[in-house]
Amino acid sequence: MLNWILWLPLLGAVLILLIPKGKDDLVRYLSLATTSVVLFLSGILYLNFDNSVAGMQTKFNIVVPWIEQFHIYYRIGVDGISLPMVLLTSLLLFLCILSSWTIKKQVKAYFALLLMLQCTVYGVFLSLDFFLFYLFWEIMLLPMFFLIGIWGGENKEYAAVKFFLYTFFGSILMLVGMVALYYVSGQDANSFNILALSSGKWGHLDLSLFGYSLSFSKVFFVFMFIGFAIKVPVFPFHTWLPHAHVQAPTAISVILAGVLLKMGTYGFLRIAYPIFPESAVYFSDAIAWLGLVNIIYGALCAMAQSDVKKLVAYSSVSHMGFVMLGLAAMTSQGMNGAVLQMFNHGTSTAMMFLLIGILYERSHHRWIVRPDGQKGFGGLYTQLPKYSIIFIIAMFASMGLPGLSGFISEALIFLGVYMKYPTITVLALFGLLIGAAYLLWMFKRMFFGEVIDECKEYSDVNIREIAYMTPLCLAVIVFGIYPTPILNIMKASVNNLVVLLSKF
Repeated sequence: MLNWILWLPLLGAVLILLIPKGKDDLVRYLSLATTSVVLFLSGILYLNFDNSVAGMQTKFNIVVPWIEQFHIYYRIGVDGISLPMVLLTSLLLFLCILSSWTIKKQVKAYFALLLMLQCTVYGVFLSLDFFLFYLFWEIMLLPMFFLIGIWGGENKEYAAVKFFLYTFFGSILMLVGMVALYYVSGQDANSFNILALSSGKWGHLDLSLFGYSLSFSKVFFVFMFIGFAIKVPVFPFHTWLPHAHVQAPTAISVILAGVLLKMGTYGFLRIAYPIFPESAVYFSDAIAWLGLVNIIYGALCAMAQSDVKKLVAYSSVSHMGFVMLGLAAMTSQGMNGAVLQMFNHGTSTAMMFLLIGILYERSHHRWIVRPDGQKGFGGLYTQLPKYSIIFIIAMFASMGLPGLSGFISEALIFLGVYMKYPTITVLALFGLLIGAAYLLWMFKRMFFGEVIDECKEYSDVNIREIAYMTPLCLAVIVFGIYPTPILNIMKASVNNLVVLLSKF
């Protein structure tokens, strides 16, 4: 099952490359068929998942010797932390294929790279061998680099290079940590086994660096933290994100915000926290303050934007701050809230970017207020009623309004973090207030008031656009009212990690 989910997108990409030139519709339908099957298999995986098991599900584990001389294995598995990310990836990639139907430029290459990207993302979420994890983490850079650099906006090359260099820098730090673990673990059969490396075995080791004796665990936790923090992105490693979002085509912005940012926080949960739990506890105060900075700084930057896509990009920086806050709490409520927020932010922010893409196809700009001070949009609510209703659902879900998905996860995070960090909790509430302010400001400017002449020519959402927006609308409403199906998946695995951290 896991092998099919992991490798089917790559098989689809290879088949697409074999299709003769000019058969663009066949490329689109083959991509859709591939992601449909993968989404179906992910649903089967969910139905066969045992919620009561805290660790990896043994019936899905796959271990095959790969580079035996160095004890590197093809080792993949799934637990309650990785399954929500697999489900999210399957849903968003399927919808991204539908939203990319209007792509006309180098269609074969675009869809092949999109499927290759899907394969590498699954690889990160399913790998239980550190070497394999690192390999997928690195290969993922290639399709993203080309998807932004070829199909992006005016400054696409700059955005693609900046994204690549930032992530590559973090990867180098991760590589140093992986090599160090390989040598201290004895270079045996478990040297790259993520599960065997876990449980805080390295807290007693010291490291001589530049003539100083330092804690091995603390040094390499910081290395891992920076590597993953760049992807989240955590302040001050966030500057690549707005450029990448603004320049990327719609589907890539969706994947970037919906899935790729979660790879960073997933790295904390799968690698940094379990392998170096004593250091995670030691640095928890710093992580909490960084989360708060992300919340406030991201919200203030979003408020200052006149480009609606850039506004949503900075709002992602702010929302990922809540995830960091939940991770810093290291309580059951906080950690469950953080993982749930990873899933919920993936659906609500995907809605926002898809809606911005729909509007861009009609207007060819994203200005709330143009550089000359004129309004970019006005009166969309009367001109595009169906579009406006979907936008309202996405906006309120992003705002964390009760009854929609964002509320539950943020409430759990606050419940989990308050006892440990009451000051930070109170200050973080201002982030919610600022978030509501900039979203309502944006909505007022774009949707209310007199319909400007340019907007009178826009058409409302068509059947294809409604088709790929509907699953996300249902997700934010259903999981806002009844989040139990997602919480049940993650509860045992997340609580297992909380118990481990509580020992230090």
